[in-house]
Amino acid sequence: MNKFKIFSLALVASASVAKAQDINQAKKAIDAEQFQKAKSLLKSIIKAKPSDGEADFVLGNIYLNQAIVDSAKIYYLNGLEASDKKHLNYIGLGQLDLDSKNTAGAQANFALATKDIKRKDINEFIYIGRAYMNSVNPDYKNAIAVLQRALAIEPQNASALLAIGDAYYGANSQNEAYKAYRDAFTADNTLLRAKMQLGVLLKGAKSYEEAIKSFDEVMALDANYGPVYRELAETYYKWARNKPSTSKVNLQKAITNYEKYLSLTDYSMDSRMRHADFLVLVKDFKALETEANKMIELDGVNPRIFRYLGYAAYENGNVDVAIKSIEDFIKVPTNKVIGRDYLYLGLSKIKKGTSADGVVDPAAFDAGLADIKKAVEMEPLVVEELADLGKALFSKKQYAQAASVFELGASNKDSKNYLDDSVYYGISVYYGNVNKTTGAPDAAALGNADATFDKILVASPTYDEAYLYKARINRLLEKDDLMAKYYEEYVNRISAKGAEELAKPAVKTKFIEAYNNIAAGYANTDKAKAIEFFNKTLVLDPANAYATQSLKTLK
Repeated sequence: MNKFKIFSLALVASASVAKAQDINQAKKAIDAEQFQKAKSLLKSIIKAKPSDGEADFVLGNIYLNQAIVDSAKIYYLNGLEASDKKHLNYIGLGQLDLDSKNTAGAQANFALATKDIKRKDINEFIYIGRAYMNSVNPDYKNAIAVLQRALAIEPQNASALLAIGDAYYGANSQNEAYKAYRDAFTADNTLLRAKMQLGVLLKGAKSYEEAIKSFDEVMALDANYGPVYRELAETYYKWARNKPSTSKVNLQKAITNYEKYLSLTDYSMDSRMRHADFLVLVKDFKALETEANKMIELDGVNPRIFRYLGYAAYENGNVDVAIKSIEDFIKVPTNKVIGRDYLYLGLSKIKKGTSADGVVDPAAFDAGLADIKKAVEMEPLVVEELADLGKALFSKKQYAQAASVFELGASNKDSKNYLDDSVYYGISVYYGNVNKTTGAPDAAALGNADATFDKILVASPTYDEAYLYKARINRLLEKDDLMAKYYEEYVNRISAKGAEELAKPAVKTKFIEAYNNIAAGYANTDKAKAIEFFNKTLVLDPANAYATQSLKTLK
């Protein structure tokens, strides 16, 4: 489903002819995603006409959509005290039950909402269907079943068709969703959201150019319909991600359309939060830091602002601000902390401990890595964002730290960087041990690196360098038989590629390494074999001092 939840209260028309104009205005504002305007209208209605239970219900739904649960519940309970349409508020309470996985309670509330409705009433079924969809635990099967009851009464009801289209879309039944959206727009050609959703389906199918054409058709009908610009922004963003050659142009179009969306909705704190989420996606961290600071001026206590400020400050090099902002966010028990929060906190600590020449203080690295590991536990695929850090450490010959970073990616086969991270991990462990100036090699780490190269060969059987590193690792482990086995496997595989490959200087150097180490391994057990391999070295490098001296000793 679209990550931005739309509850479409605006699209449920009253079955009665007489309808409060203010309620309709509020619902139109909701459909246009002008939630601050809708709240103001609804609060005015409640104040002027306390008997209108529908206003409480609609306002409660706005708060619930924004995850302000306590306020939502207050309005639902208040609505139950009204004399007119109070029963709708049972639907809101039912969604709260669904959110807390109290299915029996939800069904009891939905039964109360529909107990005394007239035979031709369908709005209650539409609202219940949306409650099933919009719950934090969405149940599209029950949503479809309830909405089919509405359509059985009124088959061409545009609001019911739109709602069941959303339910089919959530259930990944794309063909049924397309038909429902098409039929909804046919039934009411002013229902722009139904028309827009046809483009959303195309966006989901990665038919980006066709989706944009579809959204253009919506804009031709109403150039001031704000939500279509959000969909355009997300389409350009996804197009940029899926086709990197379009990235620069399409990301800019994404940002431009999102700004247009904001100008047509509202600049409330909620819309600014949505804008900030989008700026994280498109990685416009300069704009994000500016937006976060504006939000602090408007509402200095909203905790999510500090998340955005922390992310942006890290990306913009302000690590002290990043660390303080993210720690301030994480330490509040009621905040919903995500893996990315710990990722940015860990990266910030490591960046703070990095000197001008790129060397990381070990204590700062360990503190940052601990946070990064928390991030990976919460969201395993954040490992995909660690490659740059690992490679920077590797380039500065901080092999032990690089290995710690790459090990996280090498442990996740679902990561798009799995193979690269695995190779870097194995090589980092090797170089970290071969370059040790004090202490014995870390046998456990080397054994793990050796096993990682085995996994690499399963995933990529033609990666011949794996045999070379397995040989080198077993040399450090003083396992001469395995060392010789893997060096010979490497030599045989490269030799099979022909003379052109063998003529490469780098290959010649590796063959000399292989022959000398194989010979040294045989020196104490099979002198003839040792002499054979030292002589192979001298064929490639007649002046090789190690082979020449070793042969004199053996003879």
